[in-house]
Amino acid sequence: MNKSEQTQYAVYPSLAGKNVLVTGGATGIGAAIVAAFAGQGAHVAFLDFNDLAGADLARDLTGARFRHCDLRNVAELERTVRALESEMGGFDVLVNNAANDDRHRYDEVTADYWDERMATNLRHQFFAAQAVVPAMRARGGGAVINLGSVSWHLGMSELVLYQTAKAGVEGMTRALARDLGGDNIRVTAIVPGNVDTPRQKQWYTPEGEAEILQAQCLPRRIQPRDVAALALFLASDDGALCSGHEYFVDAGWR
Repeated sequence: MNKSEQTQYAVYPSLAGKNVLVTGGATGIGAAIVAAFAGQGAHVAFLDFNDLAGADLARDLTGARFRHCDLRNVAELERTVRALESEMGGFDVLVNNAANDDRHRYDEVTADYWDERMATNLRHQFFAAQAVVPAMRARGGGAVINLGSVSWHLGMSELVLYQTAKAGVEGMTRALARDLGGDNIRVTAIVPGNVDTPRQKQWYTPEGEAEILQAQCLPRRIQPRDVAALALFLASDDGALCSGHEYFVDAGWR
């Protein structure tokens, strides 16, 4: 995301100087979220295992630092969070963005593949939250924003494990919001529709994209910045009483 795109966001003074952690932040929606928070004057750390893209993004943004992390490895995730906290202090905002929506047939799923998909799309969100909460609590509160998916609301084909995990994200969001609310920690979920990223283009032909637009109430492709805009609001003081719910950015896809 270039500087001109960043300046299109609303400005949230409450985000300036905040410490923000984004998972899966090297490309796509995650990169837009990283750039959006950096553009607000926040101190942003982001995790990914795409080292080339991560290093390039961090080099282009003021106030952003990249750390390699395989989020499927909980011990590695926890070590990385602790190391960043020792450098930056605790985090005020966590955005659990990382996911993988590779297509798969239900009758080819093995127990090992099940475990790997849950680790990729659900488990790390919980353990990232668990890791940041103690310091977040000590700082007086904060915001955890989980990324869900409209896919399970639509019941799309060849995504049974992804959709199972993403349905779990919404349940986890509501449960954590209840458990952490007493510490002034808000937990919400963003539910994107089909976002126009290079990764998504591999799944859809032009005809398929036209079908998506026809199914949306708003006939316009969703961009990563549209998701990032909502993340900024939910993390800011303007979203101070938003917790325990999911918020859709899907152009009314039904």
